[in-house]
Amino acid sequence: MAYDLLIRNGRIVDGSGMPAYRGDVGVKDGKIVEMGKLSGAAARTVDAGGAVVAPGFIDNHCHYDAQVTWDPMCSYSCDHGATSVIFGNCSLSLAPVRPGKSDRLAEFLSYVEAIPMDVLRTVKFGWETVPQYIEQLDHDLGVNVGNLIGHSAVRYYVMGDECQKRTATDSEIKAMQDLVRDGMRAGALGISVSRNQGHYDPQGVHVPALWADEKEMFALGDVLRELGTGIIQSGGGNGIEMKNSLMSRLSEATGRPVVYNNLNQSARRPGEWKEQMAHVDETVARGIRAYPTSTPNRITDFFTMDNTQTFRGLPVWHPIQLASHEEKMRAYSDPAVRKKLHAEAVEFKVERDPPGISRTWWDYMTVQHAVLPKNQGLVGKTVGEIAKAQDKGIIDAFLDLAVEEDLQTAFLHGENNVDDEAVAAILNYPNSIIGLSDGGAHVQFQSGFGFSTRLLGEWVREKHIMSLETAVRRLTFESASLFGLHDRGLLQPGMVADIVIFDPDTVKPLPHEVVHDFPNGAMRIREPAQGIHMTVVNGQILLEEGKHSGALPGRVLRNPWYRANHRN
Repeated sequence: MAYDLLIRNGRIVDGSGMPAYRGDVGVKDGKIVEMGKLSGAAARTVDAGGAVVAPGFIDNHCHYDAQVTWDPMCSYSCDHGATSVIFGNCSLSLAPVRPGKSDRLAEFLSYVEAIPMDVLRTVKFGWETVPQYIEQLDHDLGVNVGNLIGHSAVRYYVMGDECQKRTATDSEIKAMQDLVRDGMRAGALGISVSRNQGHYDPQGVHVPALWADEKEMFALGDVLRELGTGIIQSGGGNGIEMKNSLMSRLSEATGRPVVYNNLNQSARRPGEWKEQMAHVDETVARGIRAYPTSTPNRITDFFTMDNTQTFRGLPVWHPIQLASHEEKMRAYSDPAVRKKLHAEAVEFKVERDPPGISRTWWDYMTVQHAVLPKNQGLVGKTVGEIAKAQDKGIIDAFLDLAVEEDLQTAFLHGENNVDDEAVAAILNYPNSIIGLSDGGAHVQFQSGFGFSTRLLGEWVREKHIMSLETAVRRLTFESASLFGLHDRGLLQPGMVADIVIFDPDTVKPLPHEVVHDFPNGAMRIREPAQGIHMTVVNGQILLEEGKHSGALPGRVLRNPWYRANHRN
């Protein structure tokens, strides 16, 4: 057989978890057609030279809803071996949207996922409905993209400003169901909801999805039950699952898989991950498909006090974070304000703990960059260490430095996945789903694109916590199966040719860089990759040694119901 693409001399890790083997992969018309020791002619032959040949990675938790309209590569997930990305998570999507309401809808995405409104306002909303959005996306794509229908968007479309004031009426719930049904019939991969109490709009009000009661949420999930297709994703589902099993009850009622954020080790609740595992084991044993997501990344925020969401949800601090530079400088210099900040962020005299910090956050926040020469000795020290050395209170030490440097001091804050032994256990836990890059979100504060290369480099090659074959399965087949992408995630004849070639001896994420490649020259954090030689999307080479081939072979990923009813 003559191939369009022949990959020779590969170490094939096929995504199944079975042992790797030496062999070749033949591709024709976008599909894998033959594997083994091949000798046919090919339009392009690639010598893998013993490098790993694996299914393309699936980046299963992203927020590229806006970025994909100007960046068909969905960078920088593609740099780390991803051939498919899934967005619309955490109830936040950009469809449906009523004419003239795009700015308000974008605000929900902007504040929760930390994407500047100046960037989102450049998006040309050429759609209203979910089917229109999907059709607009389905051309000139670099990677494959899958879309979830966001509950907040649906609720705002039906209820307008009332969506953040009350529960929905029966007729409003029916209208929401109709929107979800239309979107699912157009191929959306599922719906996304939220129970994350840290999800606010810029005005400090919870996003629309958090105003919904269980009746409304279950009604939307029932549309997926009716069609027998799709997944339900939830932002912040772990807390409510541990409280009243909402996520597993939702899966049981609808018969659909539910994935929710998230299973990690946290300095705020050090042993909670073990309790979560025990709970999930019980629900899985009952045949319920409700799975937490996990990540190999240490979750950190890089920020200045001029631009941060670290203290969101605190009554005094939250509005200051949204104020102008001048207003922030005045507030942070005011002893009376500092006293209030101390009460709510050090003594924690608040109704409930804020979502962004633990009760000892100063021990996990370090100075990354100091502006003034006299402060260079503070780089690498925690806020707690600085306060002790200067014999000051936490707030005074923290804000004295920030104000002195015009709020441009750079801090790094990380409280999650700091215990390697716990993270190793979480990554090996079979009832969680690995991913959670948040690609496209928090663009000025963090970068999780490299979750795949970090798993392969740090956790597999360096720490030996699992086999290479297991890691590849966790990055490919498991997500493909869960999200209904049944023609991807494995290297087998008949499967779509989404392929990554990488060097297991060198693959890893590289140090973060600051770039200004967003619309209007806006900055974001880039995380380069090392050891990814090539990615192939739908049988065409997309990236070779980090360089774009010029091809745009990606497609919109559609759910199984759509594919069964729209066979070509």
